[in-house]
Amino acid sequence: MNPFPVYDSRLSASHLGAFLIEKYQLEDSVQCRILKTGINHSYLLNDGIHKQIFRLYSYQWRTKTEIEEELRLLTLLNETGVPVSYPIADATGNFIQEIMAPEGLRFGALFSFAEGEKIRNFTDDMHFNIGIAMARFHQVTQNLTLERVTYNAETLLLSPLQRAKTFFTGDSETMAYVESATQALAEKMKEIRSDEVRFGAVHLDIWYDNMHITPGGEVTFFDFDFCGNGWQVLDLAYFNVQLFNTEPDANEYQRKLQRFLDGYETVTIISSAEKQLIPYLAVSLWFFYLGIQCQRFDDWGNLFISENYFKRFIELIQKWVTHHRLFE
Repeated sequence: MNPFPVYDSRLSASHLGAFLIEKYQLEDSVQCRILKTGINHSYLLNDGIHKQIFRLYSYQWRTKTEIEEELRLLTLLNETGVPVSYPIADATGNFIQEIMAPEGLRFGALFSFAEGEKIRNFTDDMHFNIGIAMARFHQVTQNLTLERVTYNAETLLLSPLQRAKTFFTGDSETMAYVESATQALAEKMKEIRSDEVRFGAVHLDIWYDNMHITPGGEVTFFDFDFCGNGWQVLDLAYFNVQLFNTEPDANEYQRKLQRFLDGYETVTIISSAEKQLIPYLAVSLWFFYLGIQCQRFDDWGNLFISENYFKRFIELIQKWVTHHRLFE
């Protein structure tokens, strides 16, 4: 009897560890365990002293070329002193492993471990240091082109809207709001001028879950799975809205946001046009990730993606829109 086809599998950590010990000529004392599952699976390698992270990309999620470009970006950032988790080559010089899983060919890569830990609520000084680190990243990658997705009205708004329509009631008041806001944001993007808004490589997912901070306040970014080409202010917008969601006190939010921006501008200036775009692009990113949640529905299940969730998600956006007085 042939094995039944699968959508996704979780590889045995012990067997994967043995495979990686051989490929990377690691010490036999290295232990491998699953660290995080989701769109991709992350495994922690630990010999008691040193740690490394092996990311196993989901089947048909990223092409080999897209992964190569991600690793090229990370290598560049590491070589120029930007604090990132960087790729590590195996004993033969290869950065990408090919693993035949039950569902088909999957790719994997080994990364350095980002020292420190995840911290949900940053201090003022941490916000300042995160601003510095993000600005250094943007400084290095301005005008850099990756052979990956370009974030624009189509990829941030229009395609996600079509995905959402396959999951949520099309004639609801909530969907009517999404369609109206999508159209207004797409028109706003047409006004963006290349001489006023920087373009280059972006991370698109910089928030507390994708960075570690040491006790001394040093910041390291990781998980560049959504990196691509776009207006670099997108990263500022995404971090801004994540702070808005995690800091309920309005005065605290404003003060911490200013510290983040102050840190950023010690490295490079944010143009007035970019600052004016931040609230609008933040909403665009909300819609983009709603589209990703629909696209990767099988990773989260039907209890997570529901009409009730959709309504609460849009209510958060409306709170942001009201706060910033958009679309008036």
